[in-house]
Amino acid sequence: MTEEEFDAFYAAAFPRLTGQLYALTGDHGEAQDVVQEAFVRAWDRRQEFLGDGAPEAWIRTVAMRLAVSRWRRAKRWLELVRRTPPPEYTPGPESGPAHLADLVAALRRLPEAQRMAVVLHHLCDLSVEQVASETGAPVGTVKARLSRGRAALARELAEGDGEREDDRVR
Repeated sequence: MTEEEFDAFYAAAFPRLTGQLYALTGDHGEAQDVVQEAFVRAWDRRQEFLGDGAPEAWIRTVAMRLAVSRWRRAKRWLELVRRTPPPEYTPGPESGPAHLADLVAALRRLPEAQRMAVVLHHLCDLSVEQVASETGAPVGTVKARLSRGRAALARELAEGDGEREDDRVR
């Protein structure tokens, strides 16, 4: 089947197949998706496609199998979601200008190498390997700086929280 023949076949068969799959899935968008995917798979086989006596039947079969596969996958996911209880609420970190100022002040008190590792990894969202590449330090050194920096930052922020609670009591 040449490209032109395939294009003509697609133009004629796509609406029909979409209607048939819509009846199966009940979702027009889903029907279009699976028929389109079936045509993509047929495109790779278009050279031997004409020899197959019923190309539309082949595409319909592939599309129906794709639809059933998607339905099964969605059903398994739904069963998994129903079995898994929702996570308990865990309050996030404090936010707001006061907390941000405390965080910046605590970061400033860290040694420069630790501060750079923490900022690049946690605020710039770089991987440990990317931080190592950017700073010129070995990966193990970056991991150590991150560990020490997080520990120091936690101590600094905990001390700051204690001071604020003392201020509220007074």
